[in-house]
Amino acid sequence: MARELSEVGVVGLGTMGAGITEVLARAGLSVTAVEIDEDALARGRAHVEQSTEKAVERGKLDADERTAVLERIRFSTALADLSQAELVVEAVPERLELKAALFAELDGICPPDTILATNTSSLSVTELSVATGRPSKVVGMHFFNPAPVMKLVEVVRTVVTEPAVVEDVEALAARLGKTDVTIGDKAGFIANALLFGYLNHAVAMLESRYASREDIDAAMRLGCGLPMGPLALMDLIGIDTAYEILDTMYRQSRDRLHAPSPVIKQMVTAGLLGRKSGRGFYSYAGRDEAEVVPDAATPQPGGAAEGARAVRRVGVVGSGTMATGMIEVFAKGGYDTVFVARSPEKVEAVRSALARSLDKQVVRGRLDEATRDVVLARVTGTTSLDDLADVDLAVEAVVESLPVKQTLFAALGEICRPGAVLATTTSSLPVIECAKASERPGDVVGLHFFNPAPVMKLVEVVSTIATAPDVAATAHAVCAQLGKHAVSCADRAGFIVNALLFPYLNDAVRMLEAHYASADDIDAAMKVGCGYPMGPFELLDVVGLDVSLAIERELYAEFREPGYAPAPLLEHLVTAGYLGRKTGRGFRDHTAR
Repeated sequence: MARELSEVGVVGLGTMGAGITEVLARAGLSVTAVEIDEDALARGRAHVEQSTEKAVERGKLDADERTAVLERIRFSTALADLSQAELVVEAVPERLELKAALFAELDGICPPDTILATNTSSLSVTELSVATGRPSKVVGMHFFNPAPVMKLVEVVRTVVTEPAVVEDVEALAARLGKTDVTIGDKAGFIANALLFGYLNHAVAMLESRYASREDIDAAMRLGCGLPMGPLALMDLIGIDTAYEILDTMYRQSRDRLHAPSPVIKQMVTAGLLGRKSGRGFYSYAGRDEAEVVPDAATPQPGGAAEGARAVRRVGVVGSGTMATGMIEVFAKGGYDTVFVARSPEKVEAVRSALARSLDKQVVRGRLDEATRDVVLARVTGTTSLDDLADVDLAVEAVVESLPVKQTLFAALGEICRPGAVLATTTSSLPVIECAKASERPGDVVGLHFFNPAPVMKLVEVVSTIATAPDVAATAHAVCAQLGKHAVSCADRAGFIVNALLFPYLNDAVRMLEAHYASADDIDAAMKVGCGYPMGPFELLDVVGLDVSLAIERELYAEFREPGYAPAPLLEHLVTAGYLGRKTGRGFRDHTAR
């Protein structure tokens, strides 16, 4: 049975340590908080006082509770004051030699049954444990920043950590109101191992000038619902901290995808550390400020749409969910829209689906009846591609098959008037293949909408090496009129969103395949620890394992990066017909829900 701890210590009162101190004291524990000198101690005390004051202002604590919390904390500069602690959490800077020396000193001060916990986010807990004479009493207790707010704690056991120690720490995490996931000692644990590979990939994408920092961040926020874009998150974490975590992960895993992008080391050397220094990937109003200010790399508003061709009439080829959503978007955006379906029945089905969608918006108060009628009047259905002869923009939304799309673009190249823009909404196929088939490649651009098109704000504008500048500008101008946020990228597998998302999902499958953690714990770590709207396995089951596998194969075929090779577990599930929610079973069984 787990011990009910009452006397605990925290060493290091930076942002994390002060937050951990506050969390422990708010849970009713007596806390001894230790810093290296009086100045550092004063900063740590001020941090706790300010944080608890804000909690009172927000109604999370009342004034009496705040007083009681502060009374439970004893601030000290002497490690000897931890001689009665039942558990000590270290939160000193992320350097192995510093933490190991501290643990060795604590080993001589604390009673033999005191648990020594490290808040490291990437270092080996095992290496820290052997600096003591009690390695079986050493455990990782990785809080997330800001500790009073973030609900996740990763409990990290080594091969020699006593089960009773793990139980005690798990019980403490529950008492603190945290969600704990218990895992083995592996670089990055769950959250950082998945998060930092993705962040490193985003930096490499920027470093290669594939897309701008603003477009990379907007794509992941709007396309995946993430709370922050990867480069803004790097600035928040600290470029130096990110480098240390990636370097540690690489030295342990030897996975090239964790090798820090060269620009990260260059930024650390130059002192561009993110928000803490006032400049990182973005420029800020000052040190430790969140406000982003314009700099030499900031794009001019509306600049991407300069020189656009005039578009008044739009054609859409297709009758599926994406095509129907795009027809609605174009018509609501003020464009006369003609769509082409394969049969009169499919034409009527699209019209009915469009009417139902607009009627729902009237019922919900998002549209009035007059606007609905105007939108419907802008839409014309047909079964003949020849009816696209006079459109200014033709967008295909047919099945994701390259031969089918190539045949269609060959026809569009002949039918559409000279100067009309031809666009594909493919999510993974090479746009240049469609462009070549049209025999007018300068007029072809990728216009990748996200599903459901009427709701999702993001559109990836994909330029091939042959796309004319005014064609890309036209795509941006149309997106602006539709109320969409367009991001620019080149014609490369995955574009921005899928190129960053699917290697992360593949890494999660590999983690599960290695039996490092359960699907539930991995999903919890990413949702609770990183603020993701869905865990990787939830998302894979929604997207469809077959769709995910196809995208991962495209990425691997293009980049030939071993880390991108689809995890065998994903291949096996698809072979077995376990494709996710659509078949009732994927990484989870959905039939009983």
